[in-house]
This record gives sequence, C-alpha cells and structure tokens, in this order.
Amino acid sequence: MFTRLKISVAAMALAATGAAAQDSITIGMQLEPPNLDPTGGAAAAIDEVVYANLFEGLTRYQADGSIAPGLAESWTVSADGLTYRFNLRSGVTFHDGTAMDAQDVKFSLDRARAEDSTNAQKALFAGIAAVNVVDDTTVEVVLGAPNGQFITNMAWGDAVIVAPESIETAATAPVGTGPFKLGQWVQGDRVELVENPDYWGDKPSLKSATFKFISDPNAAFAAMMAGDIDAFPGYPAPETLIQFEADPRFQLLIGSTEGETILSTNNKRVTDIRVRKAIAHAINRQEIIDGAMFGYGTPIGTHFAPHNPDYVDLTAQSAYDPDMAKALLAEAGATDLTLTLKLPPPSYARRGGEIVAAQLRAVGIETEISNLEWAQWLEQVFKGKDYDLTIVSHTEPMDIGIYARPEYYFQYDKPEFQALMVDLNLATEPAKRSEILAAAQKMLADDYVNGYLFQLARTGVADAKIRGLWPNSPTQANDLTGVSWAE
Repeated sequence: MFTRLKISVAAMALAATGAAAQDSITIGMQLEPPNLDPTGGAAAAIDEVVYANLFEGLTRYQADGSIAPGLAESWTVSADGLTYRFNLRSGVTFHDGTAMDAQDVKFSLDRARAEDSTNAQKALFAGIAAVNVVDDTTVEVVLGAPNGQFITNMAWGDAVIVAPESIETAATAPVGTGPFKLGQWVQGDRVELVENPDYWGDKPSLKSATFKFISDPNAAFAAMMAGDIDAFPGYPAPETLIQFEADPRFQLLIGSTEGETILSTNNKRVTDIRVRKAIAHAINRQEIIDGAMFGYGTPIGTHFAPHNPDYVDLTAQSAYDPDMAKALLAEAGATDLTLTLKLPPPSYARRGGEIVAAQLRAVGIETEISNLEWAQWLEQVFKGKDYDLTIVSHTEPMDIGIYARPEYYFQYDKPEFQALMVDLNLATEPAKRSEILAAAQKMLADDYVNGYLFQLARTGVADAKIRGLWPNSPTQANDLTGVSWAE
C-alpha cells in the first residue's frame, strides 16, 4: 500500500510538472539587451524581449509583415494627409494599474520628438507638428507634411506608448500595457516575464516566459540539445542546424529578416570614393555567407531587403573583383592603408569579420580587428563614431531613410539623397514610391557608402511541439502572444 501510494504521488507530481511546462517557455538569445526601454536604446535585443510582450504601440507588426491595429483600434486620415485621428481602445491599463489614455499617447510622441530625445529612431517622429488630445480615447496627430509611412512608423518598437509615471525607471523596470509584465531581470543571465492578468486583449496561451542569454554558439547548441532552452529563434550556430533537422525532437524555423548585414564604413574617415569602391570590390559575398553563415543569407548590393517588392538587384555593381580593387587603391594613392575593424558580438560579425579582413588583406588593405561587447560597440561605434569599418546587421524594417541623417554613425551626408527621402515621405502613389526607392538604392550603390554583404537569414530552432513562433522577422521581435504548445 505504501509503495503504491508513493508511486501515485510521484506520478501526480510529474503530471503537474508536465502541465506547468506547457504554459511556459524558455527562449534563447545570443545578446542581452543593455536596457529594457525600447524608446531609449538602439539595440535590437531590447525589442526582441519587449515588443508586443511588454510594450505596445498605436499599431503593430504581424508575422507576415502587415500592420494591424494596436492600442489604436482604428484611425482616420484627413483628405490632405496631414491629420491622423486615432481611436484608442478603452479600458487599457499599464502594468502598474494606471490607465492608458490619450494623454499617454501625447506624452509618448512628444517625448520621442523632443529636442533632447534619446530615442534611437527620433527621425520617425520629426514630421509630427502637433499631438492634440481630443478626449480620453481620441488623439489627433498633425503632420507638417504628408507621410505615406506614418502608420508603419507607429508600429516600430521605438514608438510604443509609455507613461510619465513610470518612464524614469523603464530601463530596468519597464511598465507597459502588454500581455506580459516583468517578473525579474537577472543581469548577465535572463529576463523573466509573467502574465498580466489585467490585459485588455486576448490572453496568450503562455503564462510565463524566460529569455535566457547565451552568447557562445557551442553553449547554445548544448543548451538546446539538453532541453534547457525550448526555442532559439536567432540561433547563432548555423553549422549545427543539420543535426537539429535530423532529430524529431526539434523543428527548424528558417525564414527572412529585415537585417541588411553591411561592412559599415565611416564616410568621414574613408572619404575617397575610390577607396570605398575598392573595399566593395574586394569583398566576396558568397565566401562570407558560406564561411560565416554556412550558406544562409542572400547577397545584397545596397541597403534594401530582397524580399521587398521594390528591391533592385545591384550586386553586379560591386561584384567581387580584386584586380579592380587593387587598381582603384593604386589610383587613390592608398597603397599602405590600415583601417580599424570593430566587431560586435554576433557570430555573423565575428566570423564574417575574419573573412573580410583576409579579403581586404589580399588587395593590400590591412585591418586592426577589435572584438567589442555590445555596450562597447554602441558607445564607441554607434554613438562615438570612433571606427573605420564595422560589421552589423540593420534589422529595422524599411530603414533606407537612415542614410538621410548626416549624424548617423556612418556619416553619409548627401543633400540629393536627403531630398529623395523628403519626396518619398510626400509620395502616396505606390508607383511613385517605387520609383523613388529605386533611385535611392542606386544612389547608395553609386556612392559605395558601405560594403553591402547579405540579407540576414532567420535561422531558428525550436522544440517540435511549439506552435506560433514567427518564421520570418518583419521587425525585431520574439512575439509570444500567439505561441502555444501542441497537446
């Protein structure tokens, strides 16, 4: 009797453990976010934790890249395209219990566009002339000029709605309106999310989630194989994907991202276009894709995603041609050139950087490689512009407009390009927008602003029973709102 009872209790405990596991998930990430405030940081890892999970905007990205209502359930646009009237959802509260209303929308947008704004995508809000509160659930945003991208801009992670009561501590104790709220952040290890019982919308199947930070690709492989991680959407060791593919315990999530991976060039240091052109022709893209990404990736010749219908294939303009590269360097008198190459932690950058350095050395350019942690890269390269070359993937959606910002870290300052982006914002006809986007892509390729390498593939692996993870990455996010476990 005693033995049977003990077995029964053990079985009940095991069953309870199994049931609990079906409403929680552990997600692997290679990079830890430097903070948890998407309105005050440029790192993609921030949005990978908080987008749609903790924070929400007026609109939001869906898995297929389309834009859907978010905290705004609907909106109307004036005939002149200048005034957007947003109808907010009623009964929405922040995680601290305070109401989310039109005043919070005004606060968020005014803060993002303020002169002293630290928003990494401040340019998204530059066209806003005024934000007017009509009533608690209605807000009007007045633009200085029509902007065909405005509704899409409001879906970016940088445009989430925050509250004045909690914004001062958002970096470490974020308070949003999403279906999950912060449980705890054990820095250097993990972020734990728990359900928000007062969420205004449909409740996710998951009750909790843990984002576990594993920077080493070998450790990521071991953690997946051991079952310590349930899913690794941005899996950092593509060379081992074949092992997961052959194992019925797992599923592969292979798709596309918005990540243009570039050999970014400081245009105020590498000022001679002949040198930049030589760098472009010294690069063998396929060798980088094969060596750093094990074949996962699509070559690009400008800063635009190949899956976008307005993409222009300009790879031939900077085709691998080491003889041309050598001739251009000789013509420019740059026969004894050494450039710094500062690399952030992702494996595409570290592995790709070694290959790029060898390719540049073959045409006569030496590089001094510095492997930086993410915070160092943000401080030295992105903010301080203290670099010659770096490799990074720009994962923001449709972000060709960053080249119209002379202060941006690669410091490309061309009035003609800036005028194109003004025209793009004013254009509402699809054909006209396509024409402008084609001209913009060609101008970047003609000026050899950066070395354009490849479009980053979405290489993920997950437990075979998990459903609802995004296979593609239309924005930088691990949206858990539709994730569940199969029975």
